[in-house]
Amino acid sequence: MKKVLIVFGTRPEATKMVPLVLELRGCLDIETTVCVTAQHRDMLDGVLEPFGIKPEYDLDIMSEGKGLHDIICEALTGLKTVIEKARPDLLLVHGDTATTFAASLAAFYAFVPVGHVEAGLRTNDKYRPFPEEINRKLTTAIAEIHFAPTGRARENLLKENVGIKSIYVTGNTAIDLIKHTAKPDNEFNRPTYREIDFSRRVLLMTSHRRENWGAPLEGICKAVRKIADDFSDVAVVWPMHPNTVVRRTAREILSGHERILLTENADVFDLHNLMRRSHLVLTDSGGIQEEAPAFGKPTVVLREVTERPEGLAAGTLTLAGVGEESVYAAVASLLTDYEAYRRMAAAKNPFGDGRAAERIVGAIRFYLGLSLIEPDEFGLNN
Repeated sequence: MKKVLIVFGTRPEATKMVPLVLELRGCLDIETTVCVTAQHRDMLDGVLEPFGIKPEYDLDIMSEGKGLHDIICEALTGLKTVIEKARPDLLLVHGDTATTFAASLAAFYAFVPVGHVEAGLRTNDKYRPFPEEINRKLTTAIAEIHFAPTGRARENLLKENVGIKSIYVTGNTAIDLIKHTAKPDNEFNRPTYREIDFSRRVLLMTSHRRENWGAPLEGICKAVRKIADDFSDVAVVWPMHPNTVVRRTAREILSGHERILLTENADVFDLHNLMRRSHLVLTDSGGIQEEAPAFGKPTVVLREVTERPEGLAAGTLTLAGVGEESVYAAVASLLTDYEAYRRMAAAKNPFGDGRAAERIVGAIRFYLGLSLIEPDEFGLNN
């Protein structure tokens, strides 16, 4: 029996690791243990509970006012004890959070090999996104096995001299999760969303990134309010991140408009069903850039740069920047140019086919000597 320890701490990590936890727990020759740092407490629990996932270890590190230094230090210290107790043959992390880096470093100090899910994403600008770009590069330096979601991500790793035999192109587990969350009847858990008039063109919006705090987020919000003013058939729905900086800016600029709905953060089921029923998605989230195209929704990326250029190349994403004028222009173009909208809506999602967790588990079993068969790879043209 081989032992795999899965560590994550935020809601985005949880949504992408749930399919992998479920797939691994179906392996009779692997003992799977879950540890959460609870970098996002309430939002994290809201993802795990519906899937019956109760972590064996919960560090519960987050409290009001803690910054990146605190998160790294407390996670690193707590994970030292967890690793000593669990004694894993492989530790799995996801993506690019503070938890990801801390868990990788803790495993390295304990001589435990690390598997990195969603490896190889790059902007090559260490401050955009901050601090994620450095977190994922440092994790790459530590990891023994790299699960790249696309062929482009693999090329990024090869450019950094990562050995080709340690990289598996798997697709993104974000697409796997949709099979579990998107409800056929489009029924919402939160009553507020049941009252949305979807006969209008509904724009689903999210924004929370640190590099957008301040003037960039103000510009984004002003552009969105102007869109709502200028297009009478448009409504905006924004499930807000709990961060107080984000909420204050959103409320100062967007409150009081009859067709702009600011709500509490949506659970993953409601969020995916909002995507399914929306006309257009506006976001600075990484995961939503992958998920929205799976529903055929053109996605306006509220950033200056994205680590998911596959979406730009495939035509599922358009990069709007963060200035008021550029965001307004990008959204207005898709509201007035039917052909441009249609092309984006019809573009093939380059991020996955719903089999990423299956491929990752196949690679893990091969790496641990439980199988002689390497998994097939997600399309290398992505």
